[in-house]
This record gives sequence, structure tokens and C-alpha cells, in this order.
Amino acid sequence: MAKGQRQVAGILLAAGAGTRFGGDKLLHPLADGVAIAAHAARNLLAATPDVIAVVRWGDFPLYDILEQEGCQVTMFQGAARGMGASLAHGVREARSADGWVIALADMPRLAAATVRAVIAALEEGALIAAPAYRGERGHPVGFGAALRDELLALDGDRGARAVIDQHRDAVRLVECDDPGVLYDIDRKDDLPAGEA
Repeated sequence: MAKGQRQVAGILLAAGAGTRFGGDKLLHPLADGVAIAAHAARNLLAATPDVIAVVRWGDFPLYDILEQEGCQVTMFQGAARGMGASLAHGVREARSADGWVIALADMPRLAAATVRAVIAALEEGALIAAPAYRGERGHPVGFGAALRDELLALDGDRGARAVIDQHRDAVRLVECDDPGVLYDIDRKDDLPAGEA
């Protein structure tokens, strides 16, 4: 790491139950045979080597896949409380970082270059940075160290929306030509033909 460069940790949120998908969503293979969550992990790891993946307590198959991809994996007993609780847990695991880029494990089509652009915005001093595709804000969202306490206080299922709303004027949008910032998989019909 270059002198003066900030250390931005990746947090991969992979603790959802996937109920709308019918369960085990993140283990579902895409056309290349690679699990949805593994794709998401690879995209994040290509941009930052320091990635913490948060999985549900007892989800050993997903734990193993993400560990094999190179993530530091942490099981979270409070995952049922929602995405906000899981996000706070991930930040707690990397609390000494200078910022965090929060990615969702059900977004397998994100370009690594997009993640790098969000990290670069944080390194340049943005409090919050997010990619935008054709004017629509997407994921992942980056947060600077000044928001550590607010992120650690999150709970429930709203994720970081409350923090973003509180600091709306400080959000730096990074325009990118990456439709993957808006593409997530919630249900089997969100999968491309032949991958369901």
C-alpha cells in the first residue's frame, strides 16, 4: 500500500435467508457453474484484497465457498435481525479500516472496475460514494471512517439507508457504464434463461 493511501475494507453481505428465491440462493450456480456468492466475492476481491464476508450462523457450505475464494468469513448469530445488523457486524470485524465498501452477495455481475472507482472516491475523501448507471444509484456503497459509529449502530433490515439519508448531501455518485450495479437476484426468475 502506497504511503498515505487509505485502507478500505470490502464487506460482502451474504447472511440473508434467500426465502424469495426458495432458499440457498447464494449457492446457486450460474451458467459457468460458479455460485452467485462466489461471483460477488471475486468481483470485490479483484478490487480490494481485504474482504470480510458475513454469513448466517451455521451456513457452513456458504462459509466454505467464500473462504475458498479468499474472503475472511465471519458467521453472525444475529443475521435474522436484518441487513443493518449484518452490516454493523461486518464493520465491527474491520473497525480499524479507513473506510468500507459494502457489497451484496446476490449481485454477481458487478464489474471490479466499478468497485475500484468507489474505493478511489473514498480515498479522495468522499464521505459516501456509490456508483450510478444511467443516473440511477446502485451498489456497492462506500463509507468513510467518519461514519464508523453510525454504521456500528445499525440494526434491523434497512441496511445503511438511514446513514445515506442522513448524509444525502455528502453522497458522491460515480458514473459508470456498468449495469451490474443495479442487477441483483432475488427470485429464480431474476436469473438469465438457462440458469434457473
